[in-house]
Amino acid sequence: MKVVVLTGPESSGKTRLAAHLQERFGGLRVDEYVREYIEQVQRDTCYADIEPIAREQLRREDLARAEQPPLLLLDTHLLSNLLWSRTLFGQAPVWLEAALGQRQYHLHLLLAADGMPWQADGQRCQPLLAQRQRFETQCRAWLQAKGLPFSELTGHWAARCQMAEQQVACLLGG
Repeated sequence: MKVVVLTGPESSGKTRLAAHLQERFGGLRVDEYVREYIEQVQRDTCYADIEPIAREQLRREDLARAEQPPLLLLDTHLLSNLLWSRTLFGQAPVWLEAALGQRQYHLHLLLAADGMPWQADGQRCQPLLAQRQRFETQCRAWLQAKGLPFSELTGHWAARCQMAEQQVACLLGG
């Protein structure tokens, strides 16, 4: 099983790209749980929400891993929970980083903030490019500090798709 994580700032095409890659290569996809959570609670998140959101995201990832698909596509993983918690609340539950280190991820696709227009959807909160670039920088720094394999996807939609397809095909040996 190869595990690919899509990460980066909001409105950079992660969900759309995860669906595209699943259509192209098959496998299982785990979507971002926080969107469901916000729909259920019908309010902005607070620090107390980070733990249940992260635990459910991890539970869904682990359920998908248990199925042992040839390809597992994660629309996000605990890195987003960690960084969003720090961004919004100045702190994060300590166990998040440890849990990230306990699972193997074969490739992170880091989607750049620029090249894709920000789209308001009632849940997103970083309309300024500089805000999204700061989040992208935090993602990159964390991946580099942990020595994790990642590829940066930049440019418009077609360019991102092409780069992602090449990276996943290479990972799958094709």
